[in-house]
Amino acid sequence: MNVFDSPDFDHHEAVTFFDDVNTGLKAIIAIHSTALGPACGGTRMYPYITTDAALTDALRLSKGMSYKNAIADLPLGGGKACIIGNPATDKSDAKFAAYAEAINTLGGRYVTAMDVGILPPDMPVIARGTKFIAGYNQPGKAGGDSGPATALGVFGGLKAAVKHRLGVDTTKGLRVAIQGLGKVGMGVAKRLHSEGAKLIVADTDMFAVKEAVEKLGAVAATPDQIVTVECDVLSPNALGAILNDQSIARLHARVVAGGANNQLARDHHGAMLRDRDILYAPDYVINGGGIIRVAAQIENWSDAEVERRVCAIADTLTAIFVRAARDGEPTNVIADRMAVERMAEGKTRAPKAAE
Repeated sequence: MNVFDSPDFDHHEAVTFFDDVNTGLKAIIAIHSTALGPACGGTRMYPYITTDAALTDALRLSKGMSYKNAIADLPLGGGKACIIGNPATDKSDAKFAAYAEAINTLGGRYVTAMDVGILPPDMPVIARGTKFIAGYNQPGKAGGDSGPATALGVFGGLKAAVKHRLGVDTTKGLRVAIQGLGKVGMGVAKRLHSEGAKLIVADTDMFAVKEAVEKLGAVAATPDQIVTVECDVLSPNALGAILNDQSIARLHARVVAGGANNQLARDHHGAMLRDRDILYAPDYVINGGGIIRVAAQIENWSDAEVERRVCAIADTLTAIFVRAARDGEPTNVIADRMAVERMAEGKTRAPKAAE
């Protein structure tokens, strides 16, 4: 596929293909925008069937990172890298060294972090060959675990949505259905429990469900039930594309606010939620705590600054809700528009590369 002809090409600044014969590295790094700063986004390693499939992922994900970083008010643009290969069998120190050199050729315009297929032990190996890397535990820098920051942002964003839609300042007594009890979902569940919310939980990990039931007084539901249970708030913190033609028609929640990526199966599902008077907190806004933590390593921010920025997610969401109500538009459309506006403002300033 010609890059310019791809339906996912969005005037990306650069799309670079790397093929290292000696190590077998085949990778694509897509830079969508550096209007606000160096493009930052994780590296994904996946056994793509075709190069076109890898290209599609790189284009889509890099654009998504531009929006995510812009709406979080970070000095970062959007980029993404895809390494073609099986993460279980195709990793090697030599391949990661070649990948690090590939990053270096971009002169600091792209800073990588973790994504699917790239694990914490892989990051120091890549870092041997490049300084343009963040989002993992580095000596002398703030911790790279994004889970706690993401959970804090989701909790604050959920409360902002509850206040806007239900008119209350607390989740005490509200029924909150939590899909997914990983680092983020469990972190949100613990905060909600402390405030007095009534929890309904589901996860494929029954040990996590048992912990939530025993320690947080949660009621267990099956993964098939959780999205459409009777509740005030649905908090998706696991799978993507859970909000679709079938599920939206069956929702009982009045608010949807969770940390999962790509919750809307298609953009028009935001309008379907609006039409049902269900307030949706756009996923890439509410789950921005993770990328804020990554930015902290790049910019050398203190933990206090990270917390301040994560807590500001609630204010950003409130601004989106107010504007959406005023304009009669879905919240996801307003979030995208605000992100584009911030990138446009950034283009009036000279972009910089990472140092």
